[in-house]
Amino acid sequence: MSMLPFTHSVVELIRSILRGTVSTYGSIAAMAGSSAARQVVRILHIYSKKESLPWHRVINKKGEISLSAFQGYEEQKALLESEGIIFDHNDKIDLQRFQWKPDITNCKPPTL
Repeated sequence: MSMLPFTHSVVELIRSILRGTVSTYGSIAAMAGSSAARQVVRILHIYSKKESLPWHRVINKKGEISLSAFQGYEEQKALLESEGIIFDHNDKIDLQRFQWKPDITNCKPPTL
């Protein structure tokens, strides 16, 4: 079963997030050509394991982990910390410092 172009773009973008950086659901959606941040959540849910995606590097626009305590929050935080991501006293990540900024000048649309 092949992926829709938006889904393929989201998967490739998430796969490209560098170790020690994070991106937001909205940023991924925007780079894939949409404002559908919730679709990024859905795609992560469906494809994280199938595609071995670095799911833990995607957070919300406030710099917070969206998962609840005992439902993945602790695992995601530990994975991010192991990559050098620092959380402040409110458990937020400084997006100015840690947000992934891809070089899109050489990017090409995905081929399907």
